[in-house]
Amino acid sequence: MFQWFTRLKSGRTSVDDDAHTGRPPRCTTPETFARIQDLIRQVQRRTIRDIAEEVEVGYGTSQRVLTEEFDMHRVAAKFLPRILTGDQKQQRVNVCTELRQLASDDETFLSRDITGDENWVCCYDPEKKRQCSQWKRPTSPRPKKVRQV
Repeated sequence: MFQWFTRLKSGRTSVDDDAHTGRPPRCTTPETFARIQDLIRQVQRRTIRDIAEEVEVGYGTSQRVLTEEFDMHRVAAKFLPRILTGDQKQQRVNVCTELRQLASDDETFLSRDITGDENWVCCYDPEKKRQCSQWKRPTSPRPKKVRQV
């Protein structure tokens, strides 16, 4: 408060701050954008902190460039039980069609017990969901990760 009083007493008529240069513009140059884009193209799993250290800009700047300038978001991989081959998919369609036909031909088909053996297999995946997330644009497909069988 004392600062403003002395400034107004010395003849200053405005209470607005003086113009200042602010942060250096090197953080948001086209070269910085290109370097960040190259890093993401090489490895899409990089964190914002890794990118900021590599390009030598602030964490907030790298985050803003990725989310606002490149319109990218961090997306976790979609877990799939397994990826089937074309033959396996066709075999499933054939079996389902056959079962549907049997159910429509024989009214007692669904009332009979159908049993089978079950195997429970537990697996451990050391990679966490957050570790397998990637930077993606809204138009690009979501990454997929197959569970170990």
